[in-house]
Amino acid sequence: MHGPYHGPSSTPQYVSPTATVHGGVDDPSHPMQPMSTSEYVGENGNNDRYRYPEQSVKFSASPPTIAPSQPGGYTGSGTQEDPYVVDWDLGDPESPYNWTKKKKWIITMQLALCTFTVSFGSSSYSGGLTYIMADLNVSQDVAVLGVSLYVLGFALGPLIFAPLGETFGRRAVFLTTLSAYTVLHLGGALGKNLPTLLSCRLLSGTVGASPLTNSGGVISDIWNARERGAATAIYATVPFLGPIVGPIIGGYVAQSPSLGWRFNFWLMMMLSAVTLITGFLLTPETYTPVLLRWRAQKLMQASGGTEHYVSTYDISRPKSLGQAVRRNLSRPFIFLFTEPIVACLAIYVAIVYGTLYALFSAFPIIFQRHRGFSAGEGGLAFLGVGLGVVMGTTSTNIQNRFYWRAMDKSDNGRAPPEARLHMSIIGGLLCPIGLFWFAWTSQPHIHYLVSIFAGVPFGIGVAQILQGLTAYVMDAYGLYFASAIAATVVLRSIGGAIFPLFSTSMFNALGDQWAMSVFGFMSAICMPMPIIFFKYGWWIRSKSKLAYHNPEPRSNFPSRPETVTSHTEKKDATVIEAVV
Repeated sequence: MHGPYHGPSSTPQYVSPTATVHGGVDDPSHPMQPMSTSEYVGENGNNDRYRYPEQSVKFSASPPTIAPSQPGGYTGSGTQEDPYVVDWDLGDPESPYNWTKKKKWIITMQLALCTFTVSFGSSSYSGGLTYIMADLNVSQDVAVLGVSLYVLGFALGPLIFAPLGETFGRRAVFLTTLSAYTVLHLGGALGKNLPTLLSCRLLSGTVGASPLTNSGGVISDIWNARERGAATAIYATVPFLGPIVGPIIGGYVAQSPSLGWRFNFWLMMMLSAVTLITGFLLTPETYTPVLLRWRAQKLMQASGGTEHYVSTYDISRPKSLGQAVRRNLSRPFIFLFTEPIVACLAIYVAIVYGTLYALFSAFPIIFQRHRGFSAGEGGLAFLGVGLGVVMGTTSTNIQNRFYWRAMDKSDNGRAPPEARLHMSIIGGLLCPIGLFWFAWTSQPHIHYLVSIFAGVPFGIGVAQILQGLTAYVMDAYGLYFASAIAATVVLRSIGGAIFPLFSTSMFNALGDQWAMSVFGFMSAICMPMPIIFFKYGWWIRSKSKLAYHNPEPRSNFPSRPETVTSHTEKKDATVIEAVV
């Protein structure tokens, strides 16, 4: 096949036939054209290579209707052996990057609602923990399995649904799993025994993980690197805000004589149904490989089958569906075990996430058992952490200024991924401060507000760490962000599932102060990690087969991508396709 790629297994890229091949196509002076010759230019795997004016586009949940293109406008000859290669046209209104900001923000807020719904479901159960223990006659260690199994599902789901989203499209997987998630709440609302309750919790967490992982992919699909800071902050923070709100509402619902703890499941089901309806109406397909595949199919139909078209992303796609699914299912494991960036950050996030979920076991001990709070009042103790998360989210504007400054200093208008990590460094310091503060002010003779306000620096740190690290992974891995973040979600969720299981025994054995200090020490050990990646991330990425490369450091961080040559990019692309 003729076209802008090298070798049968390399990833095709497109540049202007008259363009000079250099740093990257994000250069504002780069005259992008939809077609190309055999020239080759690399990019970081997402749509950042397109920077077109925004145009008004209507929502569409189905494949677009495409007028036949001039055959001369595509690379190839239109035969089955050498089909026309379909890519976005210059200023193409159907490219997600060219949608209006209004449409992008509607999609982003819908995704935020979805991630809030799923994360809220993880902890609202814990608000009724004491009532579940009494009704089902089980210990706290057994009752807390409802939280742990739900979060364990977050570890299982991404391994399946993130790759499936990259194979079949994000929208189809998103709506299918959200429908199942809505129905599964019936098991908790109507189940008469603990096995039914726990099995439905595990399944709910598994299918609920799909929106959590694919939502990040959608944000990467529709927002370019300069604009996505605020959207990424919302996506990264909401999964932590939901668990904080859950115990507050769940506690008061459970202690209500007219409602009871089972009504929490009806409440989660109603919230899920609203999310499903709005998702069906407001969330279109955004994944570029799927959209271009639809376009190629429409063009072939419009030609009556006399001309053959193929998406640029399908040139080296596996021939069979089974091969495609197997390749995509392996991606999260490849990222987790071959990418130091993903592995290290996943461990850090797992500790932060596990600590947050350990509080669902610790707070009932500290505030209800030792201070005499009711279930609802015990939930209110999470307000300090919630306030901190909100405050940490507002620091996005500060982080964005650092990132924009890095873009302005760059020769091609593109900042390195490390420019996303400034606030994560601060967050890494605040997390252990908040945990140690809480640990040594949790004695009953110290006013409870002192302990509650210790959650503020912890919440700020949680938000800043998650925002920065998520944006860092998004910039570093681009098109395969969903699989990269799925790898981090796996470890994150394992931490969230395991920590509550041993936290009750640890608090009983060590006491409130030293048990909470253990979490503080773990957080302190991880504190240097964002600093290391900020300083040496450019070098680590230069050794990676999958990450975006820019090996030249400049001032405090690298800001100039490497000059691309046909030989090196051909080699890198071939390796990437072979690996993923």
